[in-house]
Amino acid sequence: MPEPVTLRAVRPTDLDTFFAHQQEPQAVRRANFPARDRDTFHTHWTERILADEAVTARTVLSGERIAGNVVSWWQDGRREVGYWLGQEFWGRSIGTGALRLYLEIETTRPLYGTTDVGNLASRRVLERCGFVHVETAENDGRRYDLLVLA
Repeated sequence: MPEPVTLRAVRPTDLDTFFAHQQEPQAVRRANFPARDRDTFHTHWTERILADEAVTARTVLSGERIAGNVVSWWQDGRREVGYWLGQEFWGRSIGTGALRLYLEIETTRPLYGTTDVGNLASRRVLERCGFVHVETAENDGRRYDLLVLA
């Protein structure tokens, strides 16, 4: 039986686990987003995510283990949501469960999510939570699917 999925406030001690997750080569390929070095990663999280009152971030737990994070922020006048799970937690409905819980906290609508066009698993997580594909766009040579929850 799968471990229950829960969310809690991000603790500074969670950042090392988040860092390890974003270093996983297959995760970097799926996200089509380069991994950051440790100092850049920690600075980004402490100064741009945790210190910004307009950003909402939660740690995703599978049982008692840190499975990843879910974050929402304002970008170009719209509210965005993103998530990152460690590879060992993929394919177990943890992402879908976490996002469903998060959508009870993040009530801004419309809410936008983007995925690399090749990351079908992430797109399915968004769609299972009610997001609808609105366009495929290109930015810096990378192609992304844009989905929205109205």
